[in-house]
Amino acid sequence: MAKIIISEDDFQKFQEYFYRKTGIQFEESKRYFVDKRLVERIEATASENFRGYFTMLRFQASGAELQALVNLMTINETYFFREEYQFACLVNSILPEIVARKKDKSPIRIWVIPSSSGEEPYSIAMCLLERWADINKWDVEIISSDIDTKILAQARAGLYSARSVKHVPKSYMQKYFRQTAHDYQLSEELRSAVEFTRVNLMESADVRQYRNFDVIFCRNLLIYFDDVSRKQAVETFYDALHPGGFICLGHSESMSRISSLYKIRKFPEAIVYQKPLEGR
Repeated sequence: MAKIIISEDDFQKFQEYFYRKTGIQFEESKRYFVDKRLVERIEATASENFRGYFTMLRFQASGAELQALVNLMTINETYFFREEYQFACLVNSILPEIVARKKDKSPIRIWVIPSSSGEEPYSIAMCLLERWADINKWDVEIISSDIDTKILAQARAGLYSARSVKHVPKSYMQKYFRQTAHDYQLSEELRSAVEFTRVNLMESADVRQYRNFDVIFCRNLLIYFDDVSRKQAVETFYDALHPGGFICLGHSESMSRISSLYKIRKFPEAIVYQKPLEGR
């Protein structure tokens, strides 16, 4: 088979298509990363060249190849208790404010997106079980979503490397993990505490059902979007939140540069963003 070359024109066509489908913008600096993965999928599908592959990608009714490509193109780099100060903020500042407003005793709903391999939602579950005094008084639902179906399967399995668990407190390791031959297996109790779902933030049909959340964690996702996609994403989150609900972004992200819909809240542990109680 002749060597497959991705031309500049090919790259630009793919770049535009992938952005339209996912909101993720690949810059020229990512050419090697993108080209390598495109060639991998062209060969895996026995396509003759980029043109044949791209035609199949766009017109395949099932969308299976687009999903396979998304799984390959998305970067999932995380570990347990990353940016832990936000979990402290959740337990010490955000949740007390939320429960003080809840008169109907409806469940507290937390949405984590992107899920990646599950370390973040599972860290939140552990923090609530171990550090929140009112955990037995409230039902809590943790929904964690990602566009990558392969990484979601990995999250549900709950198997982690030594690197992933290096910041987990020793007492939590003893309580919630079991060491296997090569990995650490998360307990069934923790795995059952999180529901994992596939969501593409750029697809209105995907996000329409996500409503009535009290807290959203969206950390280090918006850095992969351009200004238009970021604005669309935070408006989706706005609609998904209860009035007075909170959103936590990554430490390098700032809502004030994206949207004026939210109020800045400066808690002792962290700066987060709030949907105003009076609504839009």
